[in-house]
Amino acid sequence: MLRTSPIRSLLRRAGLPAAVLIAVGFFAYNATLGPTGIIATKALRAEFEQKNIELAALTKRRAELKNRVDLLDPRRGVDPDMADELTRRQLNVVRPDEVIIPLDR
Repeated sequence: MLRTSPIRSLLRRAGLPAAVLIAVGFFAYNATLGPTGIIATKALRAEFEQKNIELAALTKRRAELKNRVDLLDPRRGVDPDMADELTRRQLNVVRPDEVIIPLDR
């Protein structure tokens, strides 16, 4: 009769459960601490919210710049106030304490 060692029989009986436990542990670790895990997802959400705030500010700034460009559109006619403002700024004849009073037309 052939006798097997007790260690070999123990390894044979516990091999599959040990492999399953290692696989489950690996997936559990990645689900919580991995690059797409729960903790990383929280950090990504916070970054996403910050980027949305930046996007809103940039969209507002873009709308302001588009409005200024539209006021200088030569096809529709240049807005005289905008032309005066740009001319005075370029010629450096604007003072910080200056108050502009629009005339009624």
